Amino acid sequence: MSAVLFRELDTITDQKIGIATLNCEKALNALNKEMVALLTPQLLAWQEDKSISMVILEGAGDKAFCAGGDVVSLYNAMSSQQNAHYVEEFFTAEYQLDYLIHRFEKPILLWGHGIIMGGGLGLMAGASHRVVTDTSRIAMPEITIGLYPDVGGSYFLNKMPDHLGLFLGLTGASINAEDAKYVNLADYYVKADLKQTLLDELIVTKWGQTIPLNHQKLDAVLLKIQKQSGKPPASNIKANLPTLKTVFELTQLEEQLEALRNLDTQNAWLAKAIKGLKHGSPLSIRLIEQQLLRAKNMSLVDCFKMELGLSVKCGQFGEFQEGVRALLIDKDGQPNWRYPDSSAVPLQVIEDFFQSPWTPDTHPLALLGKE
Repeated sequence: MSAVLFRELDTITDQKIGIATLNCEKALNALNKEMVALLTPQLLAWQEDKSISMVILEGAGDKAFCAGGDVVSLYNAMSSQQNAHYVEEFFTAEYQLDYLIHRFEKPILLWGHGIIMGGGLGLMAGASHRVVTDTSRIAMPEITIGLYPDVGGSYFLNKMPDHLGLFLGLTGASINAEDAKYVNLADYYVKADLKQTLLDELIVTKWGQTIPLNHQKLDAVLLKIQKQSGKPPASNIKANLPTLKTVFELTQLEEQLEALRNLDTQNAWLAKAIKGLKHGSPLSIRLIEQQLLRAKNMSLVDCFKMELGLSVKCGQFGEFQEGVRALLIDKDGQPNWRYPDSSAVPLQVIEDFFQSPWTPDTHPLALLGKE
């Protein structure tokens, strides 16, 4: 069975809708190298095909759109001397796909049901029409595996209001549909059981070949179905915003971390977020801080280039490997982090992470944005 299923849906005009379904349901549609290799050329083909008016990205099953990247394969590569280039190849191909979605001219409707984490959020962030449902559970929990929020996180976390990008990166907090709309990760809320109603509406829409008009037509359909969907689940972020604003009014990271750790955790959502921070990698804390500071005024292309260097170095340093081991391989939940706390991470170590292993001309993403 193919890792991604592709089909084309006929509409009442001679135009069609391209549908790509991530098809690894047992693995919660975790994004693997095969999926990326299938998605990229098909999206490029649909971009050029004048009979395709829009594209839908979805995941098989009800549990997840995509629960993240296939970090088990990355762990196996990091553990083997024979697969030294696998980490670089995987992240290069993944970021090229993410960038393609960000710059895709035709409408892309991403059906963001269930779990959407890490690499799944990389696919979601760039789609033109990001739909979340009552089942959506979204997070960037890389801190728990010694990584950092990549797949364009340097770009989209910096676009969030009220320092929430930093908060989500440091805690790996899980957010719902209304939260996602508030932090600019989603555009529309549609109740999960109205998916077929949505598809039926898309089929009877009079699509043409004028791309801006097709974007408007998709907006109109989604607004209509959103009205039928009723109220989304209450926003956890909005309920805790006064508390979080107090924390991030502090100017120094160590002060913010201490304030977060000392918060009253009667609120279950906030308590879980703080637990993610406390159990996360101290190295990741520093990487996330510097990632967002350095990327503040970067273009999307430069963010992906910076992240590729960071991800390759994470693959070499050992912290990422240890985090995956503890969470997904041995499943002991006891990662042996390199440093006892974030203040113990040497500044030079962080600087080394942000030194690109390539020259501008030899960078694997050198052509990104120049096609």
